[in-house]
Amino acid sequence: MTSPPGITFVGTHRIGGAILFAANLHLPAGQWTCLLGRSGVGKSTILRLILGLETGGEFTGSITTTDKSTLTDRISYMAQSDLLLPWLSVRDNVCIGARLRGEAPNLNRADHLLTQVGLAGVAGMKPGMLSGGMRQRAALARTLFEDRPIVLLDEPFSALDAGTRADMQELAVKVLTGRTVLLVTHDPAEATRLAHQIVIMSAQDARMWPVPDTPPIRAISDPLSMDCQTRLLSHLRMETA
Repeated sequence: MTSPPGITFVGTHRIGGAILFAANLHLPAGQWTCLLGRSGVGKSTILRLILGLETGGEFTGSITTTDKSTLTDRISYMAQSDLLLPWLSVRDNVCIGARLRGEAPNLNRADHLLTQVGLAGVAGMKPGMLSGGMRQRAALARTLFEDRPIVLLDEPFSALDAGTRADMQELAVKVLTGRTVLLVTHDPAEATRLAHQIVIMSAQDARMWPVPDTPPIRAISDPLSMDCQTRLLSHLRMETA
């Protein structure tokens, strides 16, 4: 993996002439940024813009990197749904990106990643035989297989039960260390656990929210984490009231 850059996102996005959001957002290199805000404010749109995908609107602004290089081929993406292909084995799902590019996949690397995420014993199984948590682990292994310095996560753990979600959060922090990560989430507890910086997005701006001085991954039972989570939840409830 090449060294991860920081990313600066500055601009306005309009749909049908109406402003969806205006944002000035900086993602520090090699750190986790958690993006929160009410539904429909444009959090996933920011991910799509960074990915270079169609958004159904018009973006005016710039997306730049600290190393001045293009974002092309430097991003991997993980969605809320695992998006595993049911007719392929877990191993083949992990390698799907290479196969779609016409490349010979490194199966040894795929197996190593599956071991990392605790799925070595199910590499040959189809996704339908796995639990929800195991499917998300497979999706995380697929994301890691791409070995990109920038990782975009769109609520990838929100459909999991609380215990599995906590396990996946800890695993993601471990295996994504050193990458520039942007996580869209609605969960103040998740943001408090994982973020080097928290950004709250509204139609008008994207504002920084103070995080505890302790490094991620934080224990929710820690008094500083509990205070951050409580204040963040109260703020979000006021914004959506």
